[in-house]
Amino acid sequence: MKILQFYFCIIFLFSSAVKAQDTIQYNNPFSEARYHYFLKTILFFNEYLDTENGSYNTTQLRFLYPIGNKAWNLRFDLPLISANTNSDNKTGIGDVSAGISFIPYMQRNNGIALRARVVSNSASDPSFGSGKWVFIPTVFYGRYLQSKRYLWISSLEYQTSFAGSSSRNDINVTAFENVILWFFGRNWIAVDAAFRYNNTVKGFQNNAFLEFGRKITPDNLIYIHPSIAFGGQKSYNYGLEAGILILF
Repeated sequence: MKILQFYFCIIFLFSSAVKAQDTIQYNNPFSEARYHYFLKTILFFNEYLDTENGSYNTTQLRFLYPIGNKAWNLRFDLPLISANTNSDNKTGIGDVSAGISFIPYMQRNNGIALRARVVSNSASDPSFGSGKWVFIPTVFYGRYLQSKRYLWISSLEYQTSFAGSSSRNDINVTAFENVILWFFGRNWIAVDAAFRYNNTVKGFQNNAFLEFGRKITPDNLIYIHPSIAFGGQKSYNYGLEAGILILF
């Protein structure tokens, strides 16, 4: 059944391609530098998470590459994870992932984007990954508010495992996330809330963050955001992420 779900989502994503526009407007919600779809982008960030069993530190390199008429976008993620608990401290490669995004609808003030991502079972240690191959389809809606001073991006995502170790829990998560960004000068502030229901553990694993960012050059940005988790089955207590984006 999960294999059928996987192929259905693939077919849905690529069948939408017939609706693609021949040209992409660059003055639209998905062209803002923090979530830019139309330029090659390198994102380097470090995320610290405090959990009940210790802490996890993820240093991640992400590369975004627009293709075709730039309605399409490729994404690659390479995580390096450090786990620090009372009994064990170790570092290694996490689950490498790749994805493709597509924009079937775009106007100057709003737009819709689709993404399909596969997370591989490639971690160098079982504690650095899920032990599963995971397929993640996502739909995004972006809209400017109040004369483009604010940007709202909403997403609905489903995570499902389709292969991997039989001794590890299946992945079955639905996530609904909303972020609002306020731009002023070379700076921005963002607030975000994500509601995640994990059907495997039958509980919510929600989180929220507040982000502060700044353009240090026209093509280089830095940001920092503290986060807090909430819900009956939350996966961590609090976190801190800081990153740099390079657009070219």
